[in-house]
Amino acid sequence: MKRVRSHIALGTLAALAVLGILSCTEQAPKEMSLKEAFEGKFHIGTALNVPQILGRDSAAIKVVKEHFGAIVAENCMKSGPMQPTEGNFEFELADQFVEFGVENNMHITGHTLIWHSQAPRWFFTDEEGNDVSPEVLKERMRTHIHTVVKRYKGKIHGWDVVNEAILDDGSYRPSKFYQILGEEFIPLAFEYAHEADPNCELYYNDYSMAVPGKREGVVAMIKMLKERGIRIDAVGMQGHIGMDHPELSEFEASIEAFSNEGVKVMVTELDLTVLEMPDFRVGAEVSASFEYQQTLNPYTEGLPDSVNVAYEERYLDFFKLFLKHQDVITRVTLWGVNDNNSWKNNWPVRGRTDYPLLFDRENKAKPVVARIIEEATKTN
Repeated sequence: MKRVRSHIALGTLAALAVLGILSCTEQAPKEMSLKEAFEGKFHIGTALNVPQILGRDSAAIKVVKEHFGAIVAENCMKSGPMQPTEGNFEFELADQFVEFGVENNMHITGHTLIWHSQAPRWFFTDEEGNDVSPEVLKERMRTHIHTVVKRYKGKIHGWDVVNEAILDDGSYRPSKFYQILGEEFIPLAFEYAHEADPNCELYYNDYSMAVPGKREGVVAMIKMLKERGIRIDAVGMQGHIGMDHPELSEFEASIEAFSNEGVKVMVTELDLTVLEMPDFRVGAEVSASFEYQQTLNPYTEGLPDSVNVAYEERYLDFFKLFLKHQDVITRVTLWGVNDNNSWKNNWPVRGRTDYPLLFDRENKAKPVVARIIEEATKTN
């Protein structure tokens, strides 16, 4: 009899233990994600690199699925990787990127159709190496844009049609597109993209958009497109920001200036460097490069508390600004998932250790993430 009672007692204790565990589990609230916090306000997104697209970086992909509802490809959809030689399109990576977004019900942005920096050389030259005629370049633009946009019709929500075509003084960048076609290459690109997918949103994307001269140049470009009846839905303001530059008021002035022209605003390529810029006037010009100096790489072992405090406040100030203008901002996209794979570790000085994103090198959310989520949930 004693043995039976002891079995009953043990069984009761075990049951109570299980109930206790279940009770504790039920009481532990699930932490809110970034995409949950910004739901109904604007899309919160990130850029995916090749290892993530291929599924090799499973830890980063877990962060993407949990926290981000929008994605953009960091490099694989640019014209150089997409069509390295004329007529030979390499879609494998882009296909996998798009399918990842579709399978996970994400807002997908195509980046980018026309950009001088990663366009293949053949795009602008004939067999003798001379510049092609305007007619040839137009046809190459049309073929590239039609082929790429039509392939992902109905899956990609919007395209960065033209990237970084305006200089800080508001003039046109003297790229090969401009040298051969003049400013006409911009409306042509938007027309070709609209022909390929009439339902797709079309964007202009650029850096240093808080600079007054560039702001005025982009406003003039928007006016020109609209006066000609050419579709442009939004302007992407690249958010490559530093601790002291740009001024928050100038960034806000550009948000207001663009939205006043009847387009929406997207904050694209957002990251916050804590490192000194040898020359902040280079903006995000990818060709910029400066010699490595130890003084330009002071935080190889982590950020001091004082820098962390300032870093968090700077990030929070920008997200407060985005929430303030949520009526015109449709998307905020981080340029990378975690600090380890950010381009800022190697630009504009190769070999530095930077901390520009919201998740650290182990894919853990930084303390500022909780503060951003709190700010989002208390803002209507």
